[in-house]
Amino acid sequence: MPKIESSAISHVGYQDQRRLLYVTYRGSGGSYVYVGVPRREYDDLLKADSKGLFINTRIKPRYKCQRLADA
Repeated sequence: MPKIESSAISHVGYQDQRRLLYVTYRGSGGSYVYVGVPRREYDDLLKADSKGLFINTRIKPRYKCQRLADA
């Protein structure tokens, strides 16, 4: 997953065919996959001034998520 500039998020990734958004949070927040996320949401996330605010307001309330096992 590519690194991004954010104080809350260290990496994000996206899988087009399955519409999965992968997010790794800084600190002990862990890694999560959000299900059914349209590509435009991922593109908007990458453009957002505040990635954490975007996730909290546009992704978390709308899409189911699952915590990924630690590697």
